[in-house]
Amino acid sequence: MGDPLERLGSEASMATESGMKSDLCLEIDPPLSESVATAEDWRRALSKVVPAVVVLRTTACRAFDTESAGASYATGFIVDKRRGIILTNRHVVKPGPVVAEATFVNREEIPIYPVYRDPVHDFGFFSYDPSAVQFLSYEEIPLAPEAASVGLEIRVVGNDSGEKVSILAGTIARLDRDAPHYKKDGYNDFNTFYVQAASGTKGGSSGSPVIDWQGRAVALNAGSCQALSFLQKSIDSCTDKPKAVHIPRGTLQMTFLHKGFDEIRRLGLRSETEQVVRHASPPGETGMLVVDSVVPSGPADKHLEPGDVLVRVNGSLSQVLTQFLNLEGLIDDGVGEILELEIERGGQPLSVIVSVQDLHSITPDHFLEVSGVVIHPLSCQQARNFRFPCGLAYVANPGYMLFRAGVPRHAIIKKVANEDISGLGDLISVLSKLSRGARVPLEYMSHTDRYRKKSVFVTIDHLIVMNGTLLHSCIPVMTVLVYGMRNLQSNLLLFHHLLLLWKPLAGMVLRMTLDNTVLSDYEGATALLANSSLAERAIEPALVMFESRFLERWYFFILFTTMLLLRIIRQHWALPVLQSFVQLSYYLSLHCNVESVYLVGLSRNLQATSRKSIVTNPCAALNIGSADSPRYRATNMEVIELDTDFGSSFSGALTDEQGRIRAIWGSFSTQIKYSSTSSEDHQFVRGIPVYAISQVLEKIISGGNGPALLINGVKRPMPLVRILEVELYPTLLSKARSFGLSDEWIQILVKKDPVRRQVLRVKGCLAGSKAENLLEQGDMVLAVNQMPVTCFSDIEAACRALDKGSYSDDNLNLTILRQGREIELVVGTDKRDGNGTTRVINWCGCVVQDPHPAVRALGFLPEEGHGVYVTRWCHGSPAHRYGLYALQWIVEVNGKKTPDLNAFADATKELEHGQFVRIRTVHLNGKPRVLTLKQDLHYWPTWELRFDPETALWRRNILKALK
Repeated sequence: MGDPLERLGSEASMATESGMKSDLCLEIDPPLSESVATAEDWRRALSKVVPAVVVLRTTACRAFDTESAGASYATGFIVDKRRGIILTNRHVVKPGPVVAEATFVNREEIPIYPVYRDPVHDFGFFSYDPSAVQFLSYEEIPLAPEAASVGLEIRVVGNDSGEKVSILAGTIARLDRDAPHYKKDGYNDFNTFYVQAASGTKGGSSGSPVIDWQGRAVALNAGSCQALSFLQKSIDSCTDKPKAVHIPRGTLQMTFLHKGFDEIRRLGLRSETEQVVRHASPPGETGMLVVDSVVPSGPADKHLEPGDVLVRVNGSLSQVLTQFLNLEGLIDDGVGEILELEIERGGQPLSVIVSVQDLHSITPDHFLEVSGVVIHPLSCQQARNFRFPCGLAYVANPGYMLFRAGVPRHAIIKKVANEDISGLGDLISVLSKLSRGARVPLEYMSHTDRYRKKSVFVTIDHLIVMNGTLLHSCIPVMTVLVYGMRNLQSNLLLFHHLLLLWKPLAGMVLRMTLDNTVLSDYEGATALLANSSLAERAIEPALVMFESRFLERWYFFILFTTMLLLRIIRQHWALPVLQSFVQLSYYLSLHCNVESVYLVGLSRNLQATSRKSIVTNPCAALNIGSADSPRYRATNMEVIELDTDFGSSFSGALTDEQGRIRAIWGSFSTQIKYSSTSSEDHQFVRGIPVYAISQVLEKIISGGNGPALLINGVKRPMPLVRILEVELYPTLLSKARSFGLSDEWIQILVKKDPVRRQVLRVKGCLAGSKAENLLEQGDMVLAVNQMPVTCFSDIEAACRALDKGSYSDDNLNLTILRQGREIELVVGTDKRDGNGTTRVINWCGCVVQDPHPAVRALGFLPEEGHGVYVTRWCHGSPAHRYGLYALQWIVEVNGKKTPDLNAFADATKELEHGQFVRIRTVHLNGKPRVLTLKQDLHYWPTWELRFDPETALWRRNILKALK
């Protein structure tokens, strides 16, 4: 058995959601003769078939087994009208949790529910309520696998590339093609023949019926007919709810290939055996079944080997087996029984005894989800691919927790916290004993490097779950009608919360390491290098490596501090809005204009090193262009440039020969565009002068004027930084003259700053800022409060003067030059703390928040009170399914305006599970759009993350979930 429905042909390439090519599977009796079909015959057949073909829109809600989370189109067709059963591919039904709808040819859309997916072969069934189809008359498509034959003219009726209807012609060329090998680490069919034909198909054709001129589906698997009969028997009438039904499937956990007699002779087949087999086989038989692979620890392991030729089963002459279908029938009917297989191994006859295992018992039907990680028992599919025993703890998605530890997808977990893990139950038992934040060793194996076990440290975090609920388990087994345990009234996969470890989450976690040791409290460091410079000996004990983790990403960078204040680790004090540094407690000499400096820092392996260099430019204006999508950019900032390129991986501090800090040597990120469609991220390093940090540092030490933040159990007021929300850039005075700058102003600015000899110009204003409608691009800022300005620090000094009470309000009086005219403007300033975003809401798998500065820096906000900004979306979510992607604002929900998060939360709280919602959005490019979305509170409850200044931690709150 195999792929019963895909549209035809090794020559036809098809881009389905799993990247499979187009082949048809078939196991048949001897072909019947076909009458010559006329065009009228085909017209009548197609008129009956087309209404019974449906477009399937499926969403895999979680990564599971061989499939990733995601949304896709496919095709199915009605095989039982009265009971409401749709036949399609296994990879369409999905091996794990799925949400799906079917759209008929008249555009009626109805919900459908998975009732069976074969563990091995590529067919599965959806069910639907027949009474839900109100406006279409249609008939079911009969199944006739016995009608397939070489030369049979066929039609493929389906949904090519999401189209409404597509009909393609072809001719069956072969009935015994080997099952194709799709992926090394994904779904593959086996122990079956495929039909081959030539036809051109595209993505979305999976599940299309292949019909003859009588309107019968001919290219399908005989096993699907058997499975359908079981389903039909379980449903007495069209009003019945789905019932649990057992479809027997057995396995020996091994793979056969059908090989010709010529090759089998070379494997050692005796001539007398060949004569017996040819005599007992149907006419036209050309080969026998040969063992190709055996899954470790399976029923056939240690009994059968690759190259063994199968002769008989259970010793009867009538049981000479050369076809997959007959063998599979015996195995399916013999679950729990013993089979005697007569084989030949290198010309030697042997008899082996094997027990038939229930295939559903090794097909996973539950999974653990924690911190975005999805783990379930290793399936027979992946066990065959990777040659590992079934049932091991398999990582279907590393999520946040394992990805940051370097554990890849498809990994097999062997140990956690030094305890052996033989399966998912062991893993759950170990995790339930660990508290959040515990850092434990984890040992895993990878099929790509199977002979070496790898060890990493994993930080347990039960709270960060981008995809919804903390822990999921769907029980019991796949032998029932539906996937796992389901509420047959609501057709929902039941979740069992096995761990309830909800604890606050820090929005940013900093972990300090020194000399390869993780520090939680450190009073001093004694590591000194005997042959190092004075600067290195003075600075090296204070160098620390920080690992910064923001949900799904993490970065390494070097900062410095004094030994007396190392207790502040795991806390950030202030994060200035427009400048690229994180401020930690320290007190160091603050100087700038130096020539000879030492760059002292730590490498990734925590080796302290120093390099001597010369400052070539102590006040180079930083210029980072806009990226394709909103991302942080350091603006209005001057940096130090050196005459030596130390690369982008070496960071630390710039000091003089006495070890006094002059600057932080830090990295910046920019995006280099090669064309309109091609770009690449690039990192570079520059020195950040300490004078740019000193003002904030002084406020932290003396006590800030902003909201209090809990630091190591003590509430400390944080500073508020006053800023002018305008992006500026310098222009040389020689060039500014061409834009109308007068000689008088040139002399004033040269006298003010004879080194820089520049004037500041407006590059843009942040959307929603007080300067947005006052300053224009290209304006030259000549003076602030009647004082000439030539650099960014002059603007900052004017802002600080407002806080010191030098002026009566929050406004700056700017003297600007616009198109040759000198203008006086009064422009407001804003106060910002270092918290940045303090609240996000995850609704239907999209993360919304107030527009952050990187978005506002692009200069656009929607009208009508803005809206909530979609900053990201999750695979397999309703947002993914219906196209609610990032880079747009949600401005209305069902006609209710959502100018802020409070309004958005109120609007979404009223929505129920399964309800269609009308969303009005505005894209970053200004284009408005209206879309509909079906809310799914079961897999994607609505929740929020809020930063709590009382604890300096983030808290997760459920706003709306399925009760």
